[in-house]
Amino acid sequence: MLLMQLTIATGVIVLATGLFLARLSSQLDDQAMRRALAIAQTTASAPGLPDALVRTRPTPHGPVQDQAERIRRATGAEYVVIMDKRGVRWSHTSSEEIGRHVSTDPSDALAGQEVMEIDNGTLGRSARGKVPLRDEDGRIVGAVSVGISYQSVRDRLIGAVPGLLAYAGGTLAVGAVAAYVVARRLRRRTHDLAFSDISALLAEREAMLHGIREGVLALDARGRIRLVNDEAQRLLDLRAEDTGRPLDEVLTPGRTTDVLAGRVTGSDLLTVSGGRVLVANRMPTDDGGAVATLRDRTELERLGRELDGTQGLIDALRAQDHEHANHLHTLLGLLELELYEEAVEFVTEAVGVHRATAEQVTERVHDPLLAALLVGKATVAAERGVSLRIAPGTLLPNRLVDPPGLVTIVGNLIDNALDAAAGTADPMVEVELAADDSTVVLRVSDSGPGIPADRRDVVFAEGWSTKEPPAHRKRGIGLALVRRLAERQGGSVRVADRDGGGAEFTVVLPEALAEEPSGPRLSAAGEPR
Repeated sequence: MLLMQLTIATGVIVLATGLFLARLSSQLDDQAMRRALAIAQTTASAPGLPDALVRTRPTPHGPVQDQAERIRRATGAEYVVIMDKRGVRWSHTSSEEIGRHVSTDPSDALAGQEVMEIDNGTLGRSARGKVPLRDEDGRIVGAVSVGISYQSVRDRLIGAVPGLLAYAGGTLAVGAVAAYVVARRLRRRTHDLAFSDISALLAEREAMLHGIREGVLALDARGRIRLVNDEAQRLLDLRAEDTGRPLDEVLTPGRTTDVLAGRVTGSDLLTVSGGRVLVANRMPTDDGGAVATLRDRTELERLGRELDGTQGLIDALRAQDHEHANHLHTLLGLLELELYEEAVEFVTEAVGVHRATAEQVTERVHDPLLAALLVGKATVAAERGVSLRIAPGTLLPNRLVDPPGLVTIVGNLIDNALDAAAGTADPMVEVELAADDSTVVLRVSDSGPGIPADRRDVVFAEGWSTKEPPAHRKRGIGLALVRRLAERQGGSVRVADRDGGGAEFTVVLPEALAEEPSGPRLSAAGEPR
């Protein structure tokens, strides 16, 4: 880089010096010709010269020669030649040339024109000025030609070269110092890497950024997107054209934008974007920008919730195992005592409770995934001492557009409701699912302490929770995910007070049901209604 800059600076200075010398040479030539013309004009206006040219003869010691030599010595001209209308010299520096015809064409001057030129003559190359010589009546009687030695012009040009070279050398020295400083600074900024190394690093960076399965988003000091890899485009629903635009313009307002912009600080921050659970980390850079990394934890969160549900089911099954053992011991005792009627009643009552719960769910919720979820949650609720009820107005047909999405919404709301209702005087959770054309309305209420009015918007924010997180994951995602899933389907979610105390969450999904197929409508048992 230093050699390149020095080469460019030297070339520019040499070019500028050459152009300046060419311009200076042209100016010196013009000055010499104008000086010769001025001397010729002054000589032609001398009094008595036209009369002497007419009345006398061209001799080496005549008045015309004497006056011309006096002017030549006074002005420092190389020669002052006065000629008649025939072009014959009446004066010259060399007396042998007097009476001879001039060596150059005098026709323009004898025709009344003033001439400036650089030409070769008997005394060599010179800058010349020629003017017509007129008598008192204005008639042209001859001409005056004055020459300035071109060697003096060249000497002036050569004399200016050392000073010009000194200026050029000083300029080159300043440019060399500046180039050295720039090269040193560039080496520090590039960590002493060669251009080939920088190119290779750039290629490796592009391959790495677009190959890793983690989103990378780089911002400049003004909050504009400087770099975004393929994974970040997928996670944030961005396009390659969004590079260079401010972050707040390409992302909707919310926690994700605040985390990436640095308005929310911390490490491993949870956020929800487009139904995906993301873990974001932001690292500032030296130039005032930042680099943010994003990891998709949607599957981990789903697996974590399934693990929680499985653990709850295992606990419930373990409790049922103990209960079942107690029932078998009781049944064995009744049979050994030959109390057969009491044994039949005992078995009928024990089996009827579980059957009634399953039948109650399947009669009102026809979607198998959702029905299985409610039966499983009822078992978990019973183990925790909470009564899970299905509201009398519940009726949901088996034509859901997105059953897994509704399962996620219902599961999250029931889990939160069970946590809130557990430990109260009369723990209860009620679920209602109603269908109106293509709209599904879900209500989940509990007998817990309820949610204060000033916190009803905060509960849907990512990362906000009043409960201690488990060891394998973080809290504050369930309700945020419920809101995102509802909004993605064009719906909404809100929370209000429940009659009698507690909280009631209402989710409205406008396009949750597919069109009802043509034909007679059937009941749960398959019979026409």
